Amino acid sequence: MIWDRSWYNRAGVERVMGFCTEEAGEAVPSNWYPPSKAVTENGIILLKYWLEVSMEEQTRRLEARIDDGRKIWKLSPMDLESYSRWYDYSRARDEMFKATDSSWAPWYVVKSDDKRRARLNLITHC
Repeated sequence: MIWDRSWYNRAGVERVMGFCTEEAGEAVPSNWYPPSKAVTENGIILLKYWLEVSMEEQTRRLEARIDDGRKIWKLSPMDLESYSRWYDYSRARDEMFKATDSSWAPWYVVKSDDKRRARLNLITHC
């Protein structure tokens, strides 16, 4: 089973972009713990992967979307606004890792500047 972002989205995008209250963003650890623990106590191995893209690579990808008419449709105003908050996202990520990493549901960071290599590393991890 793969959850793309799942409840961690609140700790990142929603918190940084102001789509939820600060209190709701800070509540992620207490909201995260019970369902994750219940899943693992029922014998399911829970692995969490963070696909990390460097600021340089993110810049390159955004510029490619802007400069290539075939990719411009992928670009939204929110992409540019989010990019301007790079350091806010980085702090939110670090806080989320600190609050939600555990021995029974660890985070694994996958360097993802090279998409193909990142995908191969991820699927061969287990």
